[in-house]
Amino acid sequence: MAAVVVLYLLTATQGPRLMSMCKPFQLNLLLIVYNFFMVVLSVYMFTVGAYLTIATDHSFVCTTVEEAHSKGHSALMYRVAWLFVFSKILEMADTVFFILRKKFNQVTFLHVYHHSSMFVFSWVVFKYVPGGQFLVYPLFNSFVHIIMYTYYALAAMGPSVQKYLWWKRYLTMLQIAQFVILLAFTLVNIVAECDFPKGFSYAALVYGLTILLLFINFYRRSYSSKDKGQ
Repeated sequence: MAAVVVLYLLTATQGPRLMSMCKPFQLNLLLIVYNFFMVVLSVYMFTVGAYLTIATDHSFVCTTVEEAHSKGHSALMYRVAWLFVFSKILEMADTVFFILRKKFNQVTFLHVYHHSSMFVFSWVVFKYVPGGQFLVYPLFNSFVHIIMYTYYALAAMGPSVQKYLWWKRYLTMLQIAQFVILLAFTLVNIVAECDFPKGFSYAALVYGLTILLLFINFYRRSYSSKDKGQ
């Protein structure tokens, strides 16, 4: 985990300097394939996550951590949880594509912090408290990513499609709503009497607040100033 994060941070910080001497790459076809692949992956994780919440009578108020089993719902949950963690490595390719295309303005603190910290947080949760109360996080995150990567895939198709993508700001609003909902679930878990490690819930609360504030700031800078100028 540490090696992946260090390599990612080196790429994000040193990549623009190295690419400054090169011409930008045209990666439209690769971006379309990559983003639609991420859509399919997100659909799979969301579908299985939704199935598990129904099939196991998952409680959004309190669900304790269970030991892994080789069969049944528990085995499926652990496989999908591992896939969710691995998907956070795949998502780091977003940054690589920005750098190769010389879209350096997209490699912001929010972007780098979000990608690196989400991988670390997902890895820690999977290693120490897999399943349990935190099943809701990949469920919501996968749903948002279905819409997000669909948007990215369509945007990669060029100006003929981009002119119909007027709903980018609503995608950001959806991301903000996601963190608000997850923070609400975390607060419920902290208040409720539940045999789930409170330390992880407090950590999720603090981390979620940092991401939420950064996204709100991004929305304010990206859209509120434009609205005032109109």
